Amino acid sequence: MGSASSPGGRRLEFLRIAHPIRKLNVAGKARQGKGRNVLPCQTRTNILCVMAHMTVSVEYGLHCLLGLIDAGDAPRSARDLALFQGISSSFAAKIFAKLEKAGIVTAAEGVRGGYRLARPAHAISVLELVDAIEGRKPLFDCQDIRGRCALFEDGAPEWATRGVCSIHAVMLKAEKAMRDTLASETLADIGGRLERKAPAEFGGDTKAWFDARLARRRSRPSQAEDRQR
Repeated sequence: MGSASSPGGRRLEFLRIAHPIRKLNVAGKARQGKGRNVLPCQTRTNILCVMAHMTVSVEYGLHCLLGLIDAGDAPRSARDLALFQGISSSFAAKIFAKLEKAGIVTAAEGVRGGYRLARPAHAISVLELVDAIEGRKPLFDCQDIRGRCALFEDGAPEWATRGVCSIHAVMLKAEKAMRDTLASETLADIGGRLERKAPAEFGGDTKAWFDARLARRRSRPSQAEDRQR
């Protein structure tokens, strides 16, 4: 079984969340005679299914990239970025491999090695990161059920399957809206919101923390050489 910080663990966590909702549906049906409406529970389940479309890898990746905005040309290791965020270092390493392949970060070898942004933060969209980590996956997988109606004994008539499925069309519209929103937001936008929210000393404290980690590695090069990426 996966941990809560792994993709498998994320799926298990989702199932644990969704399961009580299904139980509520059953209880709700038993109370329908008393005017209880089960639709809110069903709607909550559907919302959770949509939210689970993006895995925890996207969240981890964004948090780690935020840690590179103020690094400039000085690379920071995936291990340090993971430790700073309180996430699995091995998981972060897999995420950074995808980000490097997508041209979002570049890697440097050695004790002083790690990762740096390949482009300015304002030139990296959230959509790029999502596609790099998750791949280009559809929000909705239409099964074209419209052609299976019991009335179509001799096969579905032309009108029933003409054009895009009406349900699929709604989902495509929703997916486009989501992708347009993600494309309109950049890493710099998110970083700016964090900067406005955080106390003035947070940026300096962050840099000091990473500098201290680098200094510690430089004092033990023989142990650190193979652990920076």
